[in-house]
Amino acid sequence: MAKIYDSPRDLVGQEGTTLGPTEWLAIEQDRVNGFADVTGDHQWIHVDVERAKDGPFGGTIAHGYLTMSLVNYFLPDLIEVRGFTHAVNVGADRLRFLAPVKVGSRIRGVGEIVSVEEVKGAIQSVVRVTVEIEGSDKPACVVDTISRYFPES
Repeated sequence: MAKIYDSPRDLVGQEGTTLGPTEWLAIEQDRVNGFADVTGDHQWIHVDVERAKDGPFGGTIAHGYLTMSLVNYFLPDLIEVRGFTHAVNVGADRLRFLAPVKVGSRIRGVGEIVSVEEVKGAIQSVVRVTVEIEGSDKPACVVDTISRYFPES
């Protein structure tokens, strides 16, 4: 269940707050194939099930950038900020891919508010999202997401 903030200003002083975890999400071959289609990345390690059986991971794995993009899937289940006129995704910092996500495994997101500051009339937050793999000691990836919320007057 998402941690709810009624206003972007309520984020101030929340550094260190843990968010989540989210529910588990199964990574299936159809999702990986769809990502390959939209990005043009059809490397065999991702899409050739038969060849990948003899590869380094014993099967196909999700693209690293697919795993990173699923952070956007997890964020609404980690944090909900209300009371703004608009918000923008400023970007991401410190992206690291630490372990492959094998097709058939499950992942989830865990967050932490790293920093909050006022920037150009907005409240900017950095939320570090760790994508965990069920049964693995290492996360799939860790990324600092940067969001900017423009509070209602």
